[in-house]
Amino acid sequence: MSAVAPKIRVMLVDDHAVVRVGFRMLLSASPDIEVAAEADSGELAYQQYAEVRPDVVIMDLSMPGMGGIEAVRRLLVRDKAARVLVLSAHEDTAHPKRVLKAGALGYLSKRTAPEELIEAVRAIAAGRIYLDAEIARKLAMRDLTGTPGAVEALSEREFAVFLQLARGQSVHRIAEILSLSPHTVGSHLYNIKQKLGAGNQAELTLIAVRNGLIET
Repeated sequence: MSAVAPKIRVMLVDDHAVVRVGFRMLLSASPDIEVAAEADSGELAYQQYAEVRPDVVIMDLSMPGMGGIEAVRRLLVRDKAARVLVLSAHEDTAHPKRVLKAGALGYLSKRTAPEELIEAVRAIAAGRIYLDAEIARKLAMRDLTGTPGAVEALSEREFAVFLQLARGQSVHRIAEILSLSPHTVGSHLYNIKQKLGAGNQAELTLIAVRNGLIET
């Protein structure tokens, strides 16, 4: 008698309880997947990860606090073998490039069909990269045209600070969220303004909105 294959253990990370309920119902309907844990923030996911040891982390991108990209980065620093699938309403090219560079194995739009989430979880669990088809097309076209935007010139840390600034966070609050000194955040702010040609925080927010990086 053949042994039953172990289920893929998933950690759901999303700040909306209703969204987590929907994903849990969808994933639990698959016989080879189980939801082992849930978290409503990147901070909590980071804290729980070592205890839960999920096969796949499904990470929402836009959350209060450190946010999805920073959470991915920290998880991969803690465990290089962590397998993360990012879910987002953003369909730009900057976010997927950043999360893949941070170490995530997949990026999926929340607008994709439910069955694609199951397929993505299985691929990530097997160590394969999985990208939303439309996002993969946009990334390919971006590479072919060779015209990266100014936002893509930001370093990883500058990008993290930029997103927080665009959401209206203060320098001191950003320092707390990203575990940096206010002086370091101030230095990043100066570099960000120089690279993006922005004069103030309102202009940074406008740039983020125009690039589809935050929702209005």
